[in-house]
Amino acid sequence: MEEELIKELDVAEHKAWDALSRYKFQMFGYWAAIWVHLNRISKAKRPNPWVELVKRSRERLSDAISKS
Repeated sequence: MEEELIKELDVAEHKAWDALSRYKFQMFGYWAAIWVHLNRISKAKRPNPWVELVKRSRERLSDAISKS
């Protein structure tokens, strides 16, 4: 069971990256949320693979706010 969850976790991450690479933002959010859920229930405790995107997003937001 645990092994199956880990495989599904990998699939969800791949599908999220694929969706993002094709500008399918809703599907990226869907698969990212699936990944978060699977990571939680599998107790794999993998680090979030999108942490760098989040950091960059916060930087851009901060820059935009400081310019206005």
